[in-house]
Amino acid sequence: MRHSRLLILTAVLSLWASSAAAQSGPFAARAREALSQPFVGVTTDGAVRSGLFTIESTGVSTAPVIEAARDFIGALDEQQRPRALFPVDDTEWRNWANVHRFERQGVSLAEMTEAQREAAYTLLRASLSAKGYETSRDIMRLNHHLAELVSNFDEYGEHLYWFTLMGEPSEHEPWGWQIDGHHLVINYFVMGDQVVMTPTFMGSEPITAQSGLYEGAAILEPEQAQALAFMQALPGALQEQALIPTEKRRGNNQAEMFSDNVAIPYEGLRADSMNDSQREALLEVIGLYVGNMRDGHAAVKMDEVREHLDETYFGWIGGFETDSVFYYRIHSPVLLIEFDHQGPVALEGDRTIPTRRHIHTVVRTPNGNDYGADLLRQHYEAHADDPDHGHTHAHPHE
Repeated sequence: MRHSRLLILTAVLSLWASSAAAQSGPFAARAREALSQPFVGVTTDGAVRSGLFTIESTGVSTAPVIEAARDFIGALDEQQRPRALFPVDDTEWRNWANVHRFERQGVSLAEMTEAQREAAYTLLRASLSAKGYETSRDIMRLNHHLAELVSNFDEYGEHLYWFTLMGEPSEHEPWGWQIDGHHLVINYFVMGDQVVMTPTFMGSEPITAQSGLYEGAAILEPEQAQALAFMQALPGALQEQALIPTEKRRGNNQAEMFSDNVAIPYEGLRADSMNDSQREALLEVIGLYVGNMRDGHAAVKMDEVREHLDETYFGWIGGFETDSVFYYRIHSPVLLIEFDHQGPVALEGDRTIPTRRHIHTVVRTPNGNDYGADLLRQHYEAHADDPDHGHTHAHPHE
């Protein structure tokens, strides 16, 4: 039994390390290099802390997500469907990028009919909270607004987002879906009634539309304001502990695209040094990110976060005056959140100077459970002697 399980685990890790579809473009080499490395996950020092995640029932139904995913697959035509479907343990999970110039797999909103597009949006609505759905749609709208500002609808636009599904939507077997595009990437793994919604990337340049078709669209204002208020409210001694001793650069995030195995040490203020009200305020900031999931699954994740709250660190780079630009990180064994004011890329300005007009956020599940990979590993090990489990199917393109 142990030998069989080791063989299964080796096969899974080998598949994660296999090469993705051939790509070209400015980021293709980085993607190939990242995918050539076996998946480990985000750690503090390269070593995964085991035993953090277990296969269990949450009591929160995933039936609406399953139904929406099946309807979406059914809405695709015969040419689109093979491009959108991948095995559950395919490296397509890891083959994402938050930049606009990246060759993506799957089927884009731009090439869908109105009915297909609505099926894709229904999948998003079924999977996300109202806040998560509106934020996702506003990121798309702001990408259209960026196209208006720079007169470039070839590289930017509301519908330049690609959908893929890994595995077959099922009540019992593991599967999931991904949306991949500029400033919006969501990886959504499902097994039974468990959900892992990381890595998730959300951002925009600009973060508000002050004109154009989607005037008034805005994102990430609570994530910016509440974290700043939290930092400002800390006593001076705790603020000093929270400060990470490095300068605010044009980009401080460490866990964005091609960073599945990044090692990030714990830094900043540990939550067991906070009083009860400060800990609750920190949980409220965390809830802004976790709350992009549907309420029931968000509650399950927040319970997991609370279990490790004493081991959670809050780190800050930059100023914390009202108009400061800054970076912050919330980091525990089961959660990594990064928020970063970035330098301008598409809009005018000195690229080396961060601005509040360009924000990146990323959420990860450290210690090997991004993409639900640790749950998938456990699933394969549990079925190591079952001929219907523990192996993969041919890629649709092979």
